Parts: sequence; structure tokens; C-alpha cells
Amino acid sequence: MKASRYWRVGVALVLALGLSAGAASAQEKIVVGAGQPITGRFAFAGKHINDGLADSLALANEKGGIAGKKIEYIFEDTGYDTNRAVASFKKLMAQHKPVIMYGESTGVGKAMAPEINNTYKVLYGSTSFSEELADRKANPYMIVSGPTYAQQFGILLKYIAANPKKKGVAPKVAFFYSDTEFGRDPIPHAREMAKKLGVEVVAEEVTQVGAVDVTSQLLDMKRKAPDYCIFQGYVVAPIADVIKGARDYGMDTTFMGTFWTMDKQLLDALGPDGEGYMGVNPYAYWWDEDVPEIKAIRDFNKRNHPEITYRPNSYMQGWFTGMIFVKAMRMCAEKKLPITGENLKNMVPQIKDWDTNGLTGKVSIKDTNSTNVGRVYKADVKKGIFVPASDWIYLD
Repeated sequence: MKASRYWRVGVALVLALGLSAGAASAQEKIVVGAGQPITGRFAFAGKHINDGLADSLALANEKGGIAGKKIEYIFEDTGYDTNRAVASFKKLMAQHKPVIMYGESTGVGKAMAPEINNTYKVLYGSTSFSEELADRKANPYMIVSGPTYAQQFGILLKYIAANPKKKGVAPKVAFFYSDTEFGRDPIPHAREMAKKLGVEVVAEEVTQVGAVDVTSQLLDMKRKAPDYCIFQGYVVAPIADVIKGARDYGMDTTFMGTFWTMDKQLLDALGPDGEGYMGVNPYAYWWDEDVPEIKAIRDFNKRNHPEITYRPNSYMQGWFTGMIFVKAMRMCAEKKLPITGENLKNMVPQIKDWDTNGLTGKVSIKDTNSTNVGRVYKADVKKGIFVPASDWIYLD
């Protein structure tokens, strides 16, 4: 039995066993490939990201595809293992020659960047919000389907600067992050942004990613009394312990998080301690039924996945990534350009004031290949959901 299997989305019939993958002409389909972390320690999100991307592309096919051509989505489970993911990338490229690829992590993006730039030349998206991967000069073929982690900090800091705890007094903030690439990624930019906005960074608390004992960090924060504290580099643990400990110490600190700490699973873990928790999310939530794109997502799921009653943040990330892929492909088609990685890469900086039907704010991809927009949400503990605390916040 093979260690991995392929799933295909967007073709009328599953190819019969033994039929050549090249039987359908390149003129009849556009191939999008992906290495997805369906298993492994990131599987809690990877499965949903994959579902969102697959469904987004399937909806595009329902609407006629790209100038009449269907999108074929082919993915392989990488198990959140960089070596396995790199091998999958190369195998998919050799066997199916996709014009777009999706990868499982920042690590895979960095590992593949030289070959993507010089050899494969495909448009590339991933689960990552890394500042480095969004750097157009260094990685012109790569896109981040949301604001980078640094930009997410920028959105939160803009909100903090506009909402000081004491009128006329500069807000004080602490950064609380894991000693990982994920945790450290936005911190240098965040320090600079805070300084420009007049926000005082009074503490930086660093822990191991699976930290259990956060007593020393809590004692330091109690001494420095930040008005706000922003988490980065965690998903759930040790956030609940930090917030509960701060409440026990009588601290009046508002805790905030970036994308991966803004899912319902964290609210469920926090329980009553989630009151007052805030953070940035680039996308609307499943329960935002008044948002046109959320209505479209819910309708698609009702028709195609009637057993589904909820889709998390990670699904929205996958869905929005599919929207970007489709947007770039349709821009090529409108300009009567071949849909190649090179042409798709050139379309990305031309996306201006794109109306995403409310899934995120209007998107203009400017100096970096990221979206520069997000919204601050706050916890509604009684309902167990996040609700908007701001309108869409844009970065210059």
C-alpha cells in the first residue's frame, strides 16, 4: 500500500486506475497542487485549510472555471514534516506540472524558495504568515493570504494606540512569545511599529512553545503592569494559564492574540477567563451570516457537505487562499495571457481595491505580497464567539 494518496477536486469523474494523469489535455484543465499537513501535529488546522482551499476552487468551477477551463486540485498529505513536504512538492511538480502550489509551513517555503524562484517558477501560497515569505524582492512567486505576523502586530498596535487605557497617557504593552521562528518572526517590526505609534513596550516575555510554568513571566508582567499583552507563537497553551494567572494576581491587562490564537477552540479552553480577550483576524467568522462571502461559504457547504455545522478560522484561510489563486488566474484570462506561474506572479501586485464580499477588507497588494488588512475582534463569552471590536484596519 502506498504511503500517500491523491485526492482530486474539480474534474467531472475520478480518473480510473491506470489512466495516465496526462490524459486530459493541458488546455482542458488548470492544475493546482498542494502539500497539506492532514496528519501530524498541525493536523488540527491542516485538514480544515485543505478543505477550505478545495471548496473554494470547487466553487470557482461551479461558476465556469477560468475562461471555461476547469481547475483540478491535487494534494498530498505531508504529515507536517519538512523533508516529506519537499519531496511531495518535487513529485507533484514532476508528475502534474501545476501552475500553482500550496505548502504546509514557513519552513517548507524557505526551503523551496531558491528552487521556486529559479527552477519551478510557480505561484506559491502556504499556511504561513511569514514576513520573509511575503518579501516580493526575495520571493516574487510567493503570496501570504492575509497580513503577515508583523502586519498583524501592526494592526493590533494601531488599535492600542487609538484606545489607551488612560486618556493622554501612552499605552504600555507586553509581547509574550514562544522561543520559535513562529514566535520571533514579527517582534523586530513590532518594536519599531510601537515606537512610531507612541506605544511603550514595557516587557518581552519568552517561553518554550509548550511551556507549563509561566510564574516568572507573570511576576515580571505584574511588576511592569502593561495595559495590553500580545501573544505570538502559540495556539492554545500556555495562553489560558497566563490569563488565569494574571487574573489571580489582580492584573488589569487586556490580552490579545494574532491569527492562530483567534479560533473558537481557544475561547472554549479559556471559558469565563476569556472575558475581555481580543485579537486580530484577517477574515470574517462562520457565524457572521450577514457577510456575503460567508453566506456563499455556508451555502456551498449546505449543498456539498450537509453534515457540516461549523467551519473554523483555518478553513477561512484555505478558502481565501483559493480566492486569491482564482483572482490571479482570472486576471490572466482577462488579459488573454497564458496561465503560467510567471504570469500569475505578475498579476499579484496588480490586485487593487479588490472587493472580497466581506470575507476580509478590500485588498490592495502593495509593497509586499500580503494583504495588509485585518479586524480586531473581542470575545463574547456568553455566546462563545468573537465579535468585531473595530472596522477593518488597513496598514499603509
